[in-house]
Order: sequence, then structure tokens, then C-alpha cells
Amino acid sequence: MSKKPYMRVEGLVKKFGPFTALNGVDLAVHPGEVHALLGDNGAGKSTLIKILAGVHEPTSGRIFVEDQPVQFRSPRDATAAGIGTVYQDLALNQLMSVTRNFFMGRELKGAFGRLMMDEMDRIAHDEMLKIGIDISDPGQAVGTMSGGQRQTLAIARAIHFGAKVLILDEPTSALGQKQQMEVLKTMMRVRARGDIAIIFITHNEIHSKLVGDRFTFLALGQVIGAGTKAELEGEDIRRLMAGGAEIADLEKELEEI
Repeated sequence: MSKKPYMRVEGLVKKFGPFTALNGVDLAVHPGEVHALLGDNGAGKSTLIKILAGVHEPTSGRIFVEDQPVQFRSPRDATAAGIGTVYQDLALNQLMSVTRNFFMGRELKGAFGRLMMDEMDRIAHDEMLKIGIDISDPGQAVGTMSGGQRQTLAIARAIHFGAKVLILDEPTSALGQKQQMEVLKTMMRVRARGDIAIIFITHNEIHSKLVGDRFTFLALGQVIGAGTKAELEGEDIRRLMAGGAEIADLEKELEEI
């Protein structure tokens, strides 16, 4: 695992009027790792990822990308710095094809502005295949895909367009168990590349235990616990609610990738 974080934040504070949503948050994300960000509703998870994605500017604190201080004044700034965010709603158009969703706003054009559909179909297919989904017809409507496949499409799109930090906002929350496993397997394949850092925002402590390398627990805008999987193994912070047998079975399934 990489010792050097691709991105880190120090002392992040965000106030909305008199309300303090984040109060001095530190976080570091490393390539080739899944950093699980846990906390109940109102803990500050959404505010934190919106700052990292350039939606909000922090009230104070600093953000570093590859050890250089950065200021994100817009989502475009964050994207340019290699921060790719996959929100729960996925920003997909159900009626449009897989390929058109993959390239939305960034279509490849040839002579006379004609869309290079064959080339775009090939790229969309190949990029999704790399992280585990084989779409036989990239021209199919996104609405015909499973929830897990849609998540994979959104993740593949972010990576193709340069994401070095992939922020996944509750990616398993609205899915059935089989589709949840699809998404966790996709995350493990991305992690295995070794060059991408994943921030996994979740309420599901079993899922975080299965795929997380590093953990940060937020409560009321503050970090109440943080560390690697090994460091937290014997700890009491938000004791992970899991039956040992179930975890062992799921871990075995993930190891088979």
C-alpha cells in the first residue's frame, strides 16, 4: 500500500451561518486503498464530500493534492485535480444509451462534428469490462441495466475521465444484496489497479469492514475515530455489527476476484 496520500485535508471547518457542519476534520486518502467514511445522518459526511468535490468552499482548513495546496472554487476545479464523485443519483439519463451516458457532454466528434459512435461504443464497453461488467450492447438504454451495473457505469466513466480519487456516496444503499456485492466487487477491482484512491461513504458497517483499508468515523462534524483496518481491529469505535460467519462468507466471495 502506498505510504504517500494522493489527497489530504487538514483542519477542515465548514460553517453555514451559526451552524458548524464540520469542525476541524483531518483526512488522508491513499492510492490503492479504500477509505471508508462512516457516520450517522448529520455527522458531516455529505458536507465533507461536497467540499472535496468543489461544491462548497471550506470556511477554514486546507486541502492538498500530491502535497500541493489547492482551492476548489467549483466542481470543475475538483475534477481537474483528479477528484471524481459518484453521487447516489448517479447523474444518468435512463432513456439514453450506455455510451451516451458514459460520454455525456464529452462526446468524441469527427469530421463535420459527426459523433464517432463506433469508437465511443468500444471505449464504453472496454472501460466497463476492465472493472467487471460486460455490456454486450453499449447502445442499450441505461434504464434496462441493474442498479449495480449503473453504479459500475458511473465509476468507469469517472476513471476514464481522469479520476485519481473516487468518492462513492452510499453506492450500495439502494440496492438488493446481489447488486450490493456487484458494487463491492467493482470497488475491489478498482482498488487492485493500485493507482486510484477510493473514499467509500456508507452507513453499512459490514460493507465497510469487507472492503475498507482505512476508516474515519464522523459524529457531529468531528472525527471521533480513525485508523487502518489493523489498528481498529480490537477497538470499540462504532463496533462493526457483523456476524462472523456472514463476513467470512462474503470475504471469501470477494477474494475470488
